Amino acid sequence: MQLQDAKTRFETQGIKFAAISYDAPPILSEFAQWHNIEYPLLADADSQIIRSFNVFNSQATGKEKGMAHAGFVYIDSRGIVREEYFDPKETDRLTPNNVIGKLFPELSEEVTRNVEAPNLLLTLEQSDRTAVPGNQLTLTAEIELPPDVHVYAPGVEGYKPIQLTMQPQSGIEFAPVSHPASKILYLEAIQQHVPVSEGRFRIRQDATITHSTASDIVRSLVSSAKTVEIKGELKYQACDHRVCYPPASVPVTWSVKVLPLDLKRSPDDIRHK
Repeated sequence: MQLQDAKTRFETQGIKFAAISYDAPPILSEFAQWHNIEYPLLADADSQIIRSFNVFNSQATGKEKGMAHAGFVYIDSRGIVREEYFDPKETDRLTPNNVIGKLFPELSEEVTRNVEAPNLLLTLEQSDRTAVPGNQLTLTAEIELPPDVHVYAPGVEGYKPIQLTMQPQSGIEFAPVSHPASKILYLEAIQQHVPVSEGRFRIRQDATITHSTASDIVRSLVSSAKTVEIKGELKYQACDHRVCYPPASVPVTWSVKVLPLDLKRSPDDIRHK
């Protein structure tokens, strides 16, 4: 469903996509009709293609024997694999919108919101507005500083670096925060070289909606969804060539609608035995 929703965004960039599965054609046909899928679903019943891409899941047994590790492979027009996106945890995976953001950073965000902050422009962005358990989203704080204004970058000594910290919460797993490369600025007033960030830059935070088997199944059975508020704090101290402004702390919040898992199964007569 998420691939179908992102189909137009991929095609705008000249990219076509298809899904490869160890499922037989009748299962894929039934799945495509149920979810109104408009992109190709390729049946690889003996897992030959899956093995050729080195994504065969050797741990899968029983009805799941032959399946691939879940993820994305980006192939260029010459048939060369350029990028692969797979998570070691079989239950977790990037969303298609997140993959677009990694291939084309300028198109990374589906949702944006401006937040008031002293001495800079702050825009909160996120790769997806909806998710299901196991999805990895990217949350972004885009900062734009006025000319001749800087903030200290992580790794600076003796000064307050810009810092995005997330509020721990049940059901969300955070990866380390990703900062852009800093530049070294010579401050003549104190005769020191220090790492800083200037102009326009982004701080990114990957967050995974974690699985909670019992509650996920209950939500799926009642076809409910819930909105999750992901909260954090941006701390920084902006300075120009004359003065350092008072340290600032700005609360930040991203909203994600978490949808129930789709537990519908194919009819008994075409399921894996």
